[in-house]
Amino acid sequence: MTLILHAHPLSSYCHKVLIALYEAGTPFESRHVDLGDPAARAKFMTISPWGKMPALEDKARREIVFETSIIVEYLDRHYPGPHPLLPADEDARLQARLWDRVFDLYVQGPMGAAVMATIRGEPERIPEHAEALLASYRQIEAHMAGREWAAGSTFSLADCAAAPALFYARVVAPFPDDHPAIAAYFERLIARPSVARTLVEARPWFHMYPYRDRLEPRFLGEASTG
Repeated sequence: MTLILHAHPLSSYCHKVLIALYEAGTPFESRHVDLGDPAARAKFMTISPWGKMPALEDKARREIVFETSIIVEYLDRHYPGPHPLLPADEDARLQARLWDRVFDLYVQGPMGAAVMATIRGEPERIPEHAEALLASYRQIEAHMAGREWAAGSTFSLADCAAAPALFYARVVAPFPDDHPAIAAYFERLIARPSVARTLVEARPWFHMYPYRDRLEPRFLGEASTG
């Protein structure tokens, strides 16, 4: 296989790249990386020297690419699907990159910090991260009013970033009731076949997620009793 994605199926950043691959219909091999295993970590560090996961290995072009935004752009340039994930219009392309950064930095960031606080037994830190998420939601709510996708008229890099960020963030800090635009946007995202497939593939690993008990039954493949 030309493309090898070194990843973990529970990782939100790995989800971002998986969504891009599934959007394009690009064939690839997925290799599971367990960073908790010293031998596996050491081997992965020979592929991704900074330990950044996921890492994309391109055998045909003899390239190793890390940083998810760069991976998605790399795929869009060298292994494009039927619909580009970076708009052709320069201004729209900048918007896609901007909102990709918003979801990575201001949603993934505090969400990941809250999860790590839970893992480390620091519950007193969680409220500040939840407040940071709520502040981000307010900005996203204003931006998404009247929009279908985060940047431009089609699904893009920004939406690849948004789906996993919002999926995990809303577990830490649910969307407020007076945020209908972000809630509707989230439902559009999870209905996207590429996103739905990624979440289904993550199910066997959700038992490792510290907030598994807060996940809705629909994401666990369970029938809802409500």
